[in-house]
Amino acid sequence: MALFEWIDFKSMGDARGQLVALEAFRNIPFEIKRVYYLFDTQSQVARGFHAHKKLTQVLICLSGTCRIILDNGHIREEAWMNSPTQGLIIRDMTWREMHDFSPGCVLLVLADAYYDESDYIRNYSDFLAMGRAS
Repeated sequence: MALFEWIDFKSMGDARGQLVALEAFRNIPFEIKRVYYLFDTQSQVARGFHAHKKLTQVLICLSGTCRIILDNGHIREEAWMNSPTQGLIIRDMTWREMHDFSPGCVLLVLADAYYDESDYIRNYSDFLAMGRAS
């Protein structure tokens, strides 16, 4: 079983350019409560290194490329983000890391909940222990 799912977004465009519409409960499988994006991240800098107790996110690489590592405590997988017409769904209790940002990479994140620091698991050992306890 894969740790993530891909969503393919329909790109609508013409000679003027392309457009992708993101709509809650249509092509995004939840109500969007938080939107943020990462940009100007240097290629040697890694981000993430946390899991969420109860949060679903969709990641979309709007520009450039980056590598996502996902881990549920038993399986570790990686995915390359490189298309503004694909989204990566990450569910709760999945450790995530972001690596190898290309110059100009912009990574958009849509979340189904507002920011809540108490939802974060920032220590990998704690994450593993919580997984074994559930």
